[in-house]
Amino acid sequence: MLLLTTDVNEDVTRTLGLVSDRVASAASVRHDEITPLLQGIVRAGGKRLRPLLLLLAARGYNFESTADNLISAGAALELLHVASLVHDDTVDRATSRRGVPTLNTELDTGAVILIGDYLFAQSAKLAAETGSPRVISIFATILSDICDGQLSEMLASNRLDQSRDEYLDRVGGKTASLFAGAAEMGAFIGGAPESDVQELRQFGQDVGIAFQIIDDVLDITSSSTDLGKPTGNDLREGTITLPVIYYLQRSPNGSDRISAVAGVTDGTASAEEVEQVIDDIRSSSAIEESMVDARSYVESACKHAEVVTNPEAREQLDAFAALAIDRAS
Repeated sequence: MLLLTTDVNEDVTRTLGLVSDRVASAASVRHDEITPLLQGIVRAGGKRLRPLLLLLAARGYNFESTADNLISAGAALELLHVASLVHDDTVDRATSRRGVPTLNTELDTGAVILIGDYLFAQSAKLAAETGSPRVISIFATILSDICDGQLSEMLASNRLDQSRDEYLDRVGGKTASLFAGAAEMGAFIGGAPESDVQELRQFGQDVGIAFQIIDDVLDITSSSTDLGKPTGNDLREGTITLPVIYYLQRSPNGSDRISAVAGVTDGTASAEEVEQVIDDIRSSSAIEESMVDARSYVESACKHAEVVTNPEAREQLDAFAALAIDRAS
């Protein structure tokens, strides 16, 4: 369960458990050899941040009478997230996620892609269960934005001249779109005024960007044990993240070192060279500059949450936003 700075409302906690049950039920296939693998991926899926945000966005309005639709929408978002991770792991040829073997280690690429497609279809069915054209439209927009962001990341791989704006645009689609859509769905299903729905959508967008920035910081600063993957894994795969962008801007000789590690130049960097580059980024101003950006997005998110007049609901939204930074402190 996600730990907030304040206790999550009991109704939210109970409903989030029902969302998890719905996700597990939807993530089942007719093939006995695949279902256990798929259930393992779902169980290892993390802290259900996106459905939790959906529930918190609805909590300040009409929560109890809309719980059934909130459960369907929350499960749709979580399964969409899991499906996107399955496809990401296939594209990246990843062998583990959060310390758990990926489907790539058990099945051939074609089967894994089809499983990801199946999960996308199941998530769409869950969204349709709400019977709301608005929810279905939000869902479709999220899916489109995720694909666009992922494509942008792939096309920008190994490019050292990327700007901060390009990075923010990319993660706005790849990561933040799910947070933005979750908050928008929750507020809409809960019956919030349209002006509040839009403010909470922006809350989710800002929080999502902050979460991604911190993920990218942790990729550099955390240990392999904590990450469940090698430190600097994004850099090794040629993904240029915000800390790397800041490092390149501040370090005249940084591009040669980054080129070797990120596979831009011929040859493979040694483990010692990789660790040296990671240490250089850690000791530069790049980490703190990235943290400043993340804090700024959290502050912006909390300002958007001020439209929620229910003090308990607003406090929990603020705590949710602060969680992005707390993970790195």
